[in-house]
Amino acid sequence: MKLPIICILGLIIFSQNNAQAQHPNVLVGTDNSPNEPSICINPKNPQQVVAGANIDNVYYSSDGGATWNQTLVNCPWGVWGDPVIGVDTTGAFLFLHLSNPPTPGHWIDRIIAQKSIDGGITWSSGSFMGLNGAKAQDKHWIATDWKTNALYVTWTQFDAYGSSAPADSSMILFSKSTDGGATWSTAKRINKLAGDCIDSDNTAEGATPAIGPNGEVFVAWSNRNNIWFDRSLDGGTTWLAEDILVSEQPGGWNYDIPGIYRSNGLPVTVCDTSGGAYHGTIYINWTDQRNGENNTDVWLAKSADSGNTWSIPIRVNDDATTRHQFLSWLTVDPKTGWLWFVYYDRRNYTDNQTDVFMAVSRDGGATFQNFKISETPFLPSSSFFFGDYTNVSAHNNMVRPIWTRLEGNDLSIWTALVNPDVLVSSKEPMATTESIFSAENPYPNPFSEVSGFSFKLHRRALVSLSLIDFRGQVRARLIDREWRNIGAYLEKIEADRLGISPGVYFILLDVDGESTRRKVVFLE
Repeated sequence: MKLPIICILGLIIFSQNNAQAQHPNVLVGTDNSPNEPSICINPKNPQQVVAGANIDNVYYSSDGGATWNQTLVNCPWGVWGDPVIGVDTTGAFLFLHLSNPPTPGHWIDRIIAQKSIDGGITWSSGSFMGLNGAKAQDKHWIATDWKTNALYVTWTQFDAYGSSAPADSSMILFSKSTDGGATWSTAKRINKLAGDCIDSDNTAEGATPAIGPNGEVFVAWSNRNNIWFDRSLDGGTTWLAEDILVSEQPGGWNYDIPGIYRSNGLPVTVCDTSGGAYHGTIYINWTDQRNGENNTDVWLAKSADSGNTWSIPIRVNDDATTRHQFLSWLTVDPKTGWLWFVYYDRRNYTDNQTDVFMAVSRDGGATFQNFKISETPFLPSSSFFFGDYTNVSAHNNMVRPIWTRLEGNDLSIWTALVNPDVLVSSKEPMATTESIFSAENPYPNPFSEVSGFSFKLHRRALVSLSLIDFRGQVRARLIDREWRNIGAYLEKIEADRLGISPGVYFILLDVDGESTRRKVVFLE
């Protein structure tokens, strides 16, 4: 079911705000009271972006997230919640969710994976993992091994969801697929310390997998006011005999935020596979209230030895207030190694008004630059479920966060077209290594016939140069992945030859995965 109005509204909002907003906000969807969003960029074609939201909403974009269409998914075992979007090495998207089968007493009895090979437009009927009688399977996440295309999923199994009986426990399970999600391995327990089934601080929950540079599988979760870690070095066949303690989580993962129906600080695990200075470092992000019930903060711990030892928790949010930052998510750009966080933030208000902030770290989590991405604040209400997470996806300096917003009685899902160049210009990169290239502004600019763009390579490198429009759509490829030697280069931007119309464009230069943009205006 296409909803063209979403595209129109998103384009209008993008166009109106492009001149004044550093990170233009784009409406993703409003129908069906969406919440708890997930988003994923396709590394094979970054213009393809797919998002999901409760309960059965899927959104797809073919222009880098500037405009969106929507479809509703269904499957034989029902669709319930916890929407998670992943992508494999072929460019196929996966939509994982909970089940709601017609069989009485079997609510959320398995984890379902549906697949799309056309950029999110249509979806398979799905496959599933974890079915174990009527036991509840909940709160999953997926990761892809980019060398083998193996898919790894971790989640929580409840013996009896909500039970306070001592005999009922929660445990972290693992399954994988080596055939693109058609079939899944028998679920395997990986945690040593079980949790209860109440779905609160003493429950083992929030497992997210990450893949290391050599195919290692890393997983962290919360249980009994601590963050725990486990790993497998053989594709999930064997795991550590004992869980590794990452950090205390004072106050637990289940805490209260005024105006929010439910909030949690469950961890997110990622690993840097960029080949850069912090290659192989594992990062875990979570939130907790160690600084007080009125002062939730965003935290990061990191390990450079495959998870054997961990740093002390590092605070990500840089405000000097005693206010809430909550529901954070983390991703690491697989090309640059930069860390990108997204979270709700109340540093600017004394009531429950809420902004959406991001933070970026260019030096492996040593320092952070915080910046606001929501163009206006909103006022949440505890009468509306916001979901249990935000999300963010990044690839080669293309960054797409996603979050839930409430206006009156209307929930909506939003993204932002994050501009890393604005951040670099306002605060110099923190990495100590010299850039492999330098670039000048195009001249003349504006131009009526021909403009020139010059850049210099400081070493031999793989170069791409494109002209893109304000929606992020590639209008011309001037250099398409060519090896260039050390030296200075001048490329012509010829309007007639490229067949472009008058308007605002961006020159996108990519050198060995490091990129920069320059605005250029063509006047007829």
